[in-house]
Amino acid sequence: MKPVITAYDWVPDFAKGQVRDLRVRWALEEVGQPYDVRYLSQGAQKRPEHRTLQPYGQVPTYEGDGTALFESGAIVLHIAETRAGLLPADPAGRAKALEWSFAAINSVEPFIMDHAMCTAFEADKPWSAPRLPGVEKRIADRFARTADRLGDRQWYDGAFSAGDLLMIAVLRIMDGDPLLKAQPMLEAYVARGTERPAFQRALAAQMAGFTGQPPAGWREPPRQEAGA
Repeated sequence: MKPVITAYDWVPDFAKGQVRDLRVRWALEEVGQPYDVRYLSQGAQKRPEHRTLQPYGQVPTYEGDGTALFESGAIVLHIAETRAGLLPADPAGRAKALEWSFAAINSVEPFIMDHAMCTAFEADKPWSAPRLPGVEKRIADRFARTADRLGDRQWYDGAFSAGDLLMIAVLRIMDGDPLLKAQPMLEAYVARGTERPAFQRALAAQMAGFTGQPPAGWREPPRQEAGA
């Protein structure tokens, strides 16, 4: 039986191509695992039946292999653990891939999400503009450290792995932003990852699923230019 993931049938335009089910789709495409999608309209993710799978009322979730999971990182690592192609066979290489998986989610993504809060989701709040310069400074430092460790390598540790998948998924949230452009090696790294056929299939599938309608009364949140 094919695994089933959940995804939204509608998100604002700025979020398309960024919802975290994309990471799971990408992992499944990399390992050649077909899957089904259960689409949720906006609001359905907060209902009790979905919260039994995802207690925080978000996507994605994963049902398959005799288990049910939430959190995109956990799902990607489960896929990598149970199918060949995203983790090295040797214990040391495997540990390195896991290391970069956690680095992406724990050491890089939180700073990027702070940026999104300041520039999009809470851009109209009085605290967002004063916080933004500090947020940008912290991102610049994290990007510099991340680029230094990558160096001139194609991937972080040998072959493309779950660690690269998650790091690229995180970094591309800032695609086109001056903070990422300031690190050409990281820009090239993201480009290599997103040029992979598996990523392109995953992105096309996610975009094709956005066929729903916005909830009644929805208004696009105000946006604030970074550095403003």
